[in-house]
Amino acid sequence: MAIDEAGLRAWRSMLLAYNAAMRAIDAEFDRAGNIPLTWYDVLLELNAAPDRRLRMRELADRVVLSRTRVSRLVDEMSRTDLVTKTQDDADRRSVWASITDAGVQELRRTAPRYMCSIEAFFTTHLTEEEKKTVSEALERVHAAHVNGHPNKIGRPQR
Repeated sequence: MAIDEAGLRAWRSMLLAYNAAMRAIDAEFDRAGNIPLTWYDVLLELNAAPDRRLRMRELADRVVLSRTRVSRLVDEMSRTDLVTKTQDDADRRSVWASITDAGVQELRRTAPRYMCSIEAFFTTHLTEEEKKTVSEALERVHAAHVNGHPNKIGRPQR
């Protein structure tokens, strides 16, 4: 199975756009003296979770970071009292990350800059129709992976 040129172009464009927009947003956060964008992402996911907490592996699945990086990041954030880490009493192998009241306040303080940055560095470059098309297409790709993608990579054809 070989990818067609349009598919490869879509993949590369998505990666380049993501990288450029994230770097611009991160630089904007830095200029404004906000927490790092990766911290904001963790706080956003924890705040949206039931009881404002997630198991570390669930958090790693929701943010765009490796599991090892999420663990280090949560350790850093706990030293600033934005999150806490606690062992699961029922499953000693699991660790919970929870947002603190200070984390909720930081999230609220930073949210307006995040929303403005998304507009300035991403959505302003798309028409309303393109926003809809991009959203639907990427949601479909995400759903395929979350729901168990039926496609598998086979052995290369000889």
